[in-house]
Amino acid sequence: MSWVLWALVGLPLLSGVLLCLGGRRADRVAPAAAVLVAAAGIVLAVTAAYAQPRADAPLFQGAAFGLAVDGLSGLMVVTVTAVAALILLFSTADVGPDQARARFFGVMLLFVGAMLVTVTATTLPSLLMSWEVMGATSWALIGYWWHDPVRGRAAGVAFITTRTADLGLYLAAGAALAGGRSLALAGLDQVARPWLHLVAAGVIAAALGKSAQLPFSFWLSRAMQGPSPVSALLHSATMVVAGAYLLIRTGPLLSASGWGSDVTAWIGVSTAFALGLVAVAQTDLKQLLAASSCAQIGFMVLAAGTGSAVGGTLQLIAHAAAKSLAFLVTGFWLTRLGTKDLSKLRGAARAAPVAGAAFSVAALSLAGVPPLSLWAAKDVLLAGALAHSPALYAAGLAAAAVSAMYSVRALWYVWRPAPPRPAPGGPAPGRVSAAEGVPFAVLSAAAVVLTVLVLPPVREAVARTLGVSGEAQPLPWEFAVSGLLALSVAAAVWAWGERPGPVARPAVRWAAGWLGLEAASRFVLVRPVQRLAEELAGFDDRVLDRGVDGLARGTLRLADVVNRRVETAVDGLVEGTAAASRALGRLARRPQTGQLHQYLAQAVAAFTVLAVVLVLVR
Repeated sequence: MSWVLWALVGLPLLSGVLLCLGGRRADRVAPAAAVLVAAAGIVLAVTAAYAQPRADAPLFQGAAFGLAVDGLSGLMVVTVTAVAALILLFSTADVGPDQARARFFGVMLLFVGAMLVTVTATTLPSLLMSWEVMGATSWALIGYWWHDPVRGRAAGVAFITTRTADLGLYLAAGAALAGGRSLALAGLDQVARPWLHLVAAGVIAAALGKSAQLPFSFWLSRAMQGPSPVSALLHSATMVVAGAYLLIRTGPLLSASGWGSDVTAWIGVSTAFALGLVAVAQTDLKQLLAASSCAQIGFMVLAAGTGSAVGGTLQLIAHAAAKSLAFLVTGFWLTRLGTKDLSKLRGAARAAPVAGAAFSVAALSLAGVPPLSLWAAKDVLLAGALAHSPALYAAGLAAAAVSAMYSVRALWYVWRPAPPRPAPGGPAPGRVSAAEGVPFAVLSAAAVVLTVLVLPPVREAVARTLGVSGEAQPLPWEFAVSGLLALSVAAAVWAWGERPGPVARPAVRWAAGWLGLEAASRFVLVRPVQRLAEELAGFDDRVLDRGVDGLARGTLRLADVVNRRVETAVDGLVEGTAAASRALGRLARRPQTGQLHQYLAQAVAAFTVLAVVLVLVR
């Protein structure tokens, strides 16, 4: 059944390449082709999840391009293909015929194919290849409107930030070769010390960068410059969760390092809390959802650190449905109303009840309100945090409370009774097309139905599918505590409305500016590197260039001296030798008269001389 796996990853990659090569000539067929490929991907993903095929291709000695579908990757490929298909269907209505549709849908399919290789990779070479393609295609999607310099710079910031963290995977690969000469992901925990610590550090750094965790979170703010379907795909079930997925996949490595689990868990819960506060401070809905993505993925990273693979996986799946739904509705409103500003989105939910209901489901799920799926999934991973450390559990509950704050705050604005102002020339605010309504309905249903995954019989089946056992299970009082906390915070935020919070304005501005993370990175990394580059350029100009110029001038002077003195003497010697040779030649020609008696006389004289010599020698 390996052909199913090759088809699963190859179909979107090949289709994406063909659409990109087709250019504007393929714009007309690109939307339908992309949706058909995505639908076929769902069938292949479900087949692969049941058959669990493996595929290997030789690369070089000691390393192979390995792919496999097991319990964890099986759930992931189904989630990725399903969410991608719904987002591509929505994109057929959101990306107009006047835009470069072939390029958009082609790069989207390339991105999906790279993500599918990422989640099925069994060796570091295959993971690295897909990781790089995923980063490159994300840059192309974020900067889709490349003619706008602001969007181009935003794509560059996102790419360079994640690319810097990606170097950790190369560090991990090098350390794995040095410590065990094995690049299989399943064997990374067997690498000899001290190389094991370098492998763990590299994997953690790459995962935190890709998942926009502290201190890399700011790049996700810049990524919001891309089209809304891009935000929905990248930040729900694909790129941004790839790092959390990698940490869950390499859980034994984190445990074997002795420090990786604790570091990962605390970074995850810190991101969940801090970026939740960033989301609370936002006035732009897409920025709020971006910070929310960092915070919600922080819970997955927390689960990876505490060894709660079931909780992290359930959180990942539930978040994929809720967050992609929230981004799609935001894109719907942006197209209809021409704004992402919360204060200008008053009444948006009332003007389009279908979109409003879908956003309500997404927001309440993100808030952790029962009985929606993220409420239940979060309690499963928090049970693992409680077993690991009560302090982690308390921090996780605080982060969950912050989740309710930003989610209900966004909900309060869109349901306020204020008439929205349609964008000039845009479609009617209340009209929802079939291409938009189907994703809204399916994702809303998923945000509700996925709660059944937490029920004990289903949860145990998920644990068996993932091949884990002995994980901490949430008790009824834990569900009650988190549910009551979410409802209490939600009620308080709804009652508080838009009145200023009891926080100093500088703190609010600091949070709204994403904690100054980008400015700090520029101060700590970018400016020193630029200053070093300037100094090296100055050294090149003042020292190296002058040295080269001086050497060139000295060489020219030496050549002039050689030309005027040495070469003149050599020329004289050569000309004197030639003159002597000519004189000898003239002397040698004189006996050559052509008369026989002279030749005979010369022979007699020569033999006479020879005889005299012989007599004298004896």
